[in-house]
Amino acid sequence: MTGFDLTALLAERGDERYDLHARHLNHQLPRMLHTIGFDKVYDRAEGAYFWDRDGRDYLDMLAGFGVMGLGRHHPVVRKALHDVLDAGLADLTRFDCQPLPGLLAEKLLGHAPHLDRVFFGNSGTEAVETALKFARYATGKPRIVYCTHAFHGLTTGSLSVNGEDGFRDGFAPLLPDTAIELGDLAALEREVKRGDVAGFVVEPIQGKGVHPTPPGFLRAAQELLHRHKALLIADEVQTGLGRTGDFFAYQHEDGVEPDLVCVAKALSGGYVPVGATLGKDWIFKKVYSSMDRVLVHSASFGANAQAMAAGLAVLTVMEDEETVAHARHTGELLRSRLAALVEQYELLHDVRGRGLMIGIEFGRPKSLVLRSRWTMLQAARKGLFAQMVVVPLLQRHRILTQVSGDHLEVIKLIPPLIIGEREVDRFVEAFTAVMDDAHGGGGLMWDFGRTLVKQALQTH
Repeated sequence: MTGFDLTALLAERGDERYDLHARHLNHQLPRMLHTIGFDKVYDRAEGAYFWDRDGRDYLDMLAGFGVMGLGRHHPVVRKALHDVLDAGLADLTRFDCQPLPGLLAEKLLGHAPHLDRVFFGNSGTEAVETALKFARYATGKPRIVYCTHAFHGLTTGSLSVNGEDGFRDGFAPLLPDTAIELGDLAALEREVKRGDVAGFVVEPIQGKGVHPTPPGFLRAAQELLHRHKALLIADEVQTGLGRTGDFFAYQHEDGVEPDLVCVAKALSGGYVPVGATLGKDWIFKKVYSSMDRVLVHSASFGANAQAMAAGLAVLTVMEDEETVAHARHTGELLRSRLAALVEQYELLHDVRGRGLMIGIEFGRPKSLVLRSRWTMLQAARKGLFAQMVVVPLLQRHRILTQVSGDHLEVIKLIPPLIIGEREVDRFVEAFTAVMDDAHGGGGLMWDFGRTLVKQALQTH
């Protein structure tokens, strides 16, 4: 028997966490966390909350970038993982057909009845890579159209359809794909008329800035693409599985039936990485056209038993607990209460989104004093005011949030889908207090802003 003891190891060396990261992993992560005061030590988590070693609770409005759809450590998902480990299955033999992948595929496709088959990988970026490859092969065309400011992953293929230069810089050459503005149907038409477009990949709600596609755009894009024998690819990695108040976000618009749909994040239950690409039968049959091509696209850890068990447990919980309807109701409550504050605070410009995917946007105020402070921040680096809001939400009110993208004055809320009125009350009260501080002169808040300005100037 090995002497490995995980509990003892964490007890002995857990306090080294930030030093270990600084020495052996991405050294900028601890540096960034120390700078903004996010260098907390969380001892445990459950549902929508963390607790530090002093027993203080923190409300999670980030959900691990959307991974924790059911919150942390859901008992049904935990039990499923214990059960699959205890079963001692002959997993990943690569030359058999285990039941769990088929069962999970069947259950997923039940929520997208116009689709027929599923490929299981290990992440959202793999799900997108699969869709890009399948679209190119099935259509025989080389080019993908995507949207500016889109985020589809960071591996080379998905990076080629990433609409943010900050992620792309220094990694060229990428695939020769083409960006259009979200909602620009005329631009999409110009591209597909060239005859070499395999597909159009789009987030029904862009994560960066939380921008929904304009009403009618997805349906019109689908019709345009199909006329030119190109495919509609819906990236539902973050928006899928109930996040927006529908099981898939594209279902918000009648008549939209994407040819390929990418999911990941919440399907994992927060435990085992998993990605899935759902698609039409004819696409899969083109890719896997003969026995010689049976492994032409595969993944070593794809469809592993732990991931499949977690996914099955997640979908079962969502059905039993009516998670999608709950997210729709709670999201509307949160969004409406925040939207009511727009008239009250001149720094608050917009509240948008669907379900429990909400963007809070700040903008240039009218009053002279606030405008001068706002201008100071903008001159140093766009996005600093939103960071000024995120920090006191954590430091003073113990609520974890995020700025929705680099150089954006937008906070994105993507909490676990299980939050209720208590969490809505807590967030709205804390956010109101932070806004009161900002508009009332808020010495501490604006002092922190000046600190951020100095750091931004030093960085540049």
